[in-house]
This record gives sequence, structure tokens and C-alpha cells, in this order.
Amino acid sequence: MTSFRCHDLAIVCTLALFVAYPVRANSADPQTIVLASTTSVENSGLLARILPQFTKETGIEVRVIAQGTGQALATAAHGDADLVLVHDPEAEAKFMASGDGLTRQEIAWNDFIIVGPSADPAHVTGTRDVVAALTTIAAAKVPFVSRGDKSGTDALEKRLWKAAGLNPAAVGDGWYRDIGGSMGAALNAAAAMGAYTLSDRGTWLSFGNKAGMTSVLEGDPRLLNRYDVILLNPQTHPQAKQVSAQRFASWLEGPNGQAAIADYMIAGKSLFHPEADPKP
Repeated sequence: MTSFRCHDLAIVCTLALFVAYPVRANSADPQTIVLASTTSVENSGLLARILPQFTKETGIEVRVIAQGTGQALATAAHGDADLVLVHDPEAEAKFMASGDGLTRQEIAWNDFIIVGPSADPAHVTGTRDVVAALTTIAAAKVPFVSRGDKSGTDALEKRLWKAAGLNPAAVGDGWYRDIGGSMGAALNAAAAMGAYTLSDRGTWLSFGNKAGMTSVLEGDPRLLNRYDVILLNPQTHPQAKQVSAQRFASWLEGPNGQAAIADYMIAGKSLFHPEADPKP
């Protein structure tokens, strides 16, 4: 066998290196993944705060499709996302059972609250029983804004009305307003109408149009709001960018991501709690 020495045959050796380690034309292109996520983490400003940090650490860009949880899960099921970040345990369980999800991990939590006019025409301020408060609002026929968008917030609201033995959408006398919109849109509508609505705390704290509005009910354990990141099943969704999606999920669950979530505050108040924080 003939042997070559690089100092004698520099050109041959250089060519050999290019054969052994081919240069990829797109090696310098940034990696990109698509996250289907709930509007609450978008409207609250959380993603705008933490995603640049993740990209700086990893070089992976995350493009967000912000929808209600039901729509976000449907987007992922149709193969149009690489992973999801949502907050509806029942819908998530169905997504996993259908074979669309591979793993599901809680990464943060906060809670829901009832907000409404500062004058509180239904007189529910001070109660911690959300079902009793909704019953009172319905009896008083004070305007109530529903997102009506199959989001995690909308799903919880429907469960709470059911627990109260009520179906306000079927009454049709005008006090219950289904807007089919995001959390930010629902808060704006409630402020304009002098209505009550159910909101996640993160979006409420970041909401700028609070004039005449206040939180009237919080603290009911049924209002706990957990956020889960779900990786897609590669057998069902081979098109998903599994490696980069896993890096993002691991970052959210890891110390850097958890610290970034905990550090996001407005006026000294945390909008989201890391998964490990004790729940009420």
C-alpha cells in the first residue's frame, strides 16, 4: 500500500480533507422550529421574553403559531408544527391518546382569575368559589365575555358553567357574549362592555387597558393553570424536527429555561411560576 506524507503532497491531503468532511451549503443557516402555542403565553409577553435567550444559547430560532389550545393541538396533529406548548389537560390527554404526542411535561403554572368592572355589579368580590360566582353573575344577567375559541381558557370556562348546572350560551338573552377571540381580545371586549370574563393571570398582569376593571375572584383551587410542552410522536409525525424540538423542550424544563420563566415579572409580580414552585 502506498503512503503519502502531507508536507510532500499538500494538495492531495487538502482534497482528502474535503472528501472526508464535506461542507454543507446550509451549515451556516439558522435552525428553525415551529411552536404551536396558546395565545396566553403570547399575549402575556412570556415568549417574546424567553425565546431570544434560547436562540442565543442554541442558535435555534423558534417561530410561534399562537392559537387557542384546541387549534394549536389541531395544527400539530395536521403536521404543521414541531412541538406544542398548551394548557388544557383534557385536550392534551386526548392528543396523547391519539398517538400524536410522544412526551408531555409541565414547564410552568399560574392561575385563572375572574376580572370585571370595578363597581362589581354582580357583587362577587371577596368570594373564592368560582362556581358560586358564575351562578351569581348569571342570575344578575350582568354581561360576561367568553372567548369561545376552543382554547384552554374557553374549555375551563365551559367546565365551570357545567359544574354550575348552567348553559349560558343556550339562553340567548344577550348578557353572555361569545367573541371567538384571543385572551387579549376578550379582555378588551370586557373592558369596553363593562363585563366579567375569565382570564389567565399572566395575560391580565400584562394587559394595558385596565381602566375600570379589576380582579374580582381568585384563589379557587379549580383555577390552577398548568402549561405543558408536548413533543410529537416521530412515528406519527416524521416531518417534525425532533432533535431541535427536543432541545427546546429540554431547555424549558432545565435550569436556564426555568429561571427565564421565573424572572419574567411586571411591576414586581410573577406572571408564571416554574414547574417546581409549590402550588396553592
